[in-house]
Amino acid sequence: MLALRTTLLQSLTPLLWTLMAPAFAEELAPDALVKGVTAEVIAALRQDPALQGGDARKIAELVDAKVLPHFNFRRTTQIAMGQSWRRATPEQQEQLVSQFKLLLVRTYSGALASYRDQVIEFRPLRAKPGETEVTVRSVVKQGGTAPIAIDYDLEKSESGWKIFDVRVDGISLAANYRSAFADEIRNNGIEGLIKVLAGKNGTGIT
Repeated sequence: MLALRTTLLQSLTPLLWTLMAPAFAEELAPDALVKGVTAEVIAALRQDPALQGGDARKIAELVDAKVLPHFNFRRTTQIAMGQSWRRATPEQQEQLVSQFKLLLVRTYSGALASYRDQVIEFRPLRAKPGETEVTVRSVVKQGGTAPIAIDYDLEKSESGWKIFDVRVDGISLAANYRSAFADEIRNNGIEGLIKVLAGKNGTGIT
């Protein structure tokens, strides 16, 4: 069951994260933010044959415009690194954030073309006034499969709400990398992990 949920996490979460980038200049409540932009991006996917056909350039442009500005990838990387984060130098931390972000964005881009009219239903937001961290809950319904619970963790920043993690049936996307990262650090150190991530991304180490 855990393996099945992990597979669902890897296949569905990138698409759902991509559907959540704010399209409005004014600050919105986190649940309104997620709902409004989900509808906008789904409409774009349905209307653009190039996106439906997996045009890599257009998908990359959509991800760059709609996703990157609205995530706290530093905190996402901290979750993935666990206790090892504090062992990294400031320079290593920046490299880790950069490479992990590229890895996730590549995954998002690959998942975008797989959208096939899934139905996303949002639950009422349960948050107290003044809270700086909230969870927006939703359920994804697909024909022929059981509904999948998707929880989005957001934090309030000076520039608005930022997404820092997504959980699929309780499994954290960021924490899902923790074991693999810890094994690589144990065997080859933090520099080894950076090199592995750079290799997966096809980039050099900056």
